[in-house]
Amino acid sequence: MATKILIVTGDAAESLEVMYPYQRLLEEGYEVHIAAPSRKKLRFVVHDFEEGFDTYTEKPGYTWPADLSFADVDPGEYAAVVVPGGRAPEYLRNDPELRKVLKAFFDADKPVAQICHGPLLTAAVGALSGRRVTAYPALEMDMEAAGASFQDSEAVVDGVVVSARAWPDHPSWMREFLTVLRSKAPVT
Repeated sequence: MATKILIVTGDAAESLEVMYPYQRLLEEGYEVHIAAPSRKKLRFVVHDFEEGFDTYTEKPGYTWPADLSFADVDPGEYAAVVVPGGRAPEYLRNDPELRKVLKAFFDADKPVAQICHGPLLTAAVGALSGRRVTAYPALEMDMEAAGASFQDSEAVVDGVVVSARAWPDHPSWMREFLTVLRSKAPVT
């Protein structure tokens, strides 16, 4: 049986920030499940950077089925969790089932990969206090308010927590996360 990794997300997650780690972890030999507020077809978005815009733009992205709901997740079955960004974390941080799931990963000191707006979720469970993190640069004040030391870098590793700013940082983010993951939860 393969080592299992959980991705927690919802509608309006950034397509690349869900699909890249999903496919990269499968390629590595892990079994990957996507959890959402309910088991349904999720609708992702594409955030892009265009000249003349003060922030990113948003367009419709891919759709993908959630394998299970947050309420059905047993964190003990998973070796690590991936927390994508996009707009999904803005509302997902209010989900009590998801907060229980994420807290269990931090309580067990399991690897966590977070990117873009994903750290809003880990902040919601009080897991960033005293940590070094990065996130989408507009979240610097949010990360500091959560007690974290914000670093504007492609990938920041703090123990088992690996964070990145946005999808352009995927190569550094996944390289660092896989280094942590291989040491803590190798493919079986």
